[in-house]
Amino acid sequence: MPSGKGSKLLRYVEHRLRVTLHDGRTIIGTFLAFDKHLNLVLSEAEEFRILRKGRSSLLEERTEKRSLGLVLIRGENVVSLAVEGPPPPSVSAKPSAAPGGMARGRGAPMGGPPMGGPGGPPPGLGAAPMHGLGSMPPPPPPPPGAGGMPPPGMGRGMPPPY
Repeated sequence: MPSGKGSKLLRYVEHRLRVTLHDGRTIIGTFLAFDKHLNLVLSEAEEFRILRKGRSSLLEERTEKRSLGLVLIRGENVVSLAVEGPPPPSVSAKPSAAPGGMARGRGAPMGGPPMGGPGGPPPGLGAAPMHGLGSMPPPPPPPPGAGGMPPPGMGRGMPPPY
């Protein structure tokens, strides 16, 4: 296994991360992705800025918070990374079944049997194919008189007509 920066950052995907930028801002968000330039993608990101009144930091400081959402941070601007918290609990750990014992999406009617009939698979997932579901339709037939051959001079490898 390679031991570069990429493999070390991979273990922190989906963790809460604190990113300090070159201009002093701090962004906290859920780490989603990165690339070879260390550009970072954070979701549910919040920006924190320290605003100072006066020239010295002794007079007055206040922190301003902004909600950003999904952000891409250019790697050139990143000064430091720190892990804020672990990833959220996995989705499979949460019970999501409906009272009838089956989880249902928006398209499924509430109550009653599943959409493919009682005990059967949903439409399009059975043994037989259904019209309109699956692959693309076959190409249309060639026009009459074409005979399947291109016009003279239009094939490959023929010299151009003079």
